[in-house]
Amino acid sequence: MAGSGRRPEHRGPPELFYDETEARKYTQNSRVAEIQAQMAARAVELLALPEGRPCLLLDVGCGSGLSGEHISDEGHCWVGLDISRAMLDVAVEREVEGDLLLADMGHGVPFRPGSFDGCISISAVQWLCNADKKSHSPPKRLYRFFSTLYTALARGSRAVLQLYPENSEQLELITAQAMRAGFTVLYLCLNFVFQGLGTECADGEEIHQAKFTNERMRFRNAKGKSVKKSRDWILEKKERRRRQGKEVRADTKYTGRKRRPQF
Repeated sequence: MAGSGRRPEHRGPPELFYDETEARKYTQNSRVAEIQAQMAARAVELLALPEGRPCLLLDVGCGSGLSGEHISDEGHCWVGLDISRAMLDVAVEREVEGDLLLADMGHGVPFRPGSFDGCISISAVQWLCNADKKSHSPPKRLYRFFSTLYTALARGSRAVLQLYPENSEQLELITAQAMRAGFTVLYLCLNFVFQGLGTECADGEEIHQAKFTNERMRFRNAKGKSVKKSRDWILEKKERRRRQGKEVRADTKYTGRKRRPQF
């Protein structure tokens, strides 16, 4: 259920649209992966997580795990929820580091109170505005989602939801149900940020996506974090997987070395 950074057309429910072929095509698109990484980076930054300790995050509409990869790169753990089995199957094949759950967010977030330190969602929540079945009531499904998400978040934590409402009516519907569930709308531009549980509101801001991306990369390098796909980055990722009890190939002098092109 993850998004590509463009306004999606409504072509039926995501669990039907993203079959095995579409899921693989989506995940293998380098442009999609790049945009997804940019939006995930912005979403995690807006969570304002405490520095120096790993957090547990929820990724709603996680799809094949493209957003989750950024969460892992930042040193956090995550649980991904999606309605598309085909997307989750691709995530398993890609050996993403998060735990995966097949579920309809319109039925609610099925976790204990205070389970998560934050939540992100990229291009997913707008699906709840569609009545794909006779039994679907968009207001009720949105309220069920927001009320259970509110409960699943730890006190003072945030949910950052990037989405594409088709019109102003959908925007008002989403906002109304979020506020009814207890959230306060903090940020409203290309992305929505909802914060609840008695914390202070921050001022709204405007995103300039390209400018942000360049500044983000400089900021990461300034903090001394390993550049993605470098040898150090690969070693750090392998070490995290070992701590999780997963089987990982032994490190060698060839680890992280780029292969020469063959003609």
